[in-house]
Amino acid sequence: MLIEIFLLIVVVSIALSIVYSTIRFGISPMPSSKKAYQAMVTLIDETGSGTIIDLGSGWGNFVIPIAKRYPQRQIVGYEMSLLPCFTSTLIKHALGLKNLTLYRQNFLNANLSTASVLVCYLFPEAMDKIKNKLLLEKPGVEFLISNNFALPSWESEKVIHLNDFYKSPVYLYKINS
Repeated sequence: MLIEIFLLIVVVSIALSIVYSTIRFGISPMPSSKKAYQAMVTLIDETGSGTIIDLGSGWGNFVIPIAKRYPQRQIVGYEMSLLPCFTSTLIKHALGLKNLTLYRQNFLNANLSTASVLVCYLFPEAMDKIKNKLLLEKPGVEFLISNNFALPSWESEKVIHLNDFYKSPVYLYKINS
């Protein structure tokens, strides 16, 4: 009986944490689909060897496999939701991923100048904020890869349309060329 109560408390705490983060930040930590992940990896393969920063790394579904796939590259993830960030940090340490750094911080307040590639799966309002940050700060970012949502008023270098119900796009943008 005590174990069941403990598990119920854990499950309710997890649910409340996700609901709270969703209300507070206006978006839930939603992982990319497997098809989107594969498309983003295909595009990352075209971006050289610099640092990859995931803007909203959530549960680590993208940054952890990327850190394993590219051990020679620095991978950075920003996530504001407590539970997803905590979970991905535990997995990072369990796997001993030395090339992965995770921050529980708003990426809009972060210094992105070390990034070669920005990766994101964000809603349109956040994409507009990223565009403004890139225009104002002019960091050394070479590429931006976006799952599903376009960078407003920027022409993409390449678009992969997924073989899913919506033919979801994954965009590759050249930023400083």
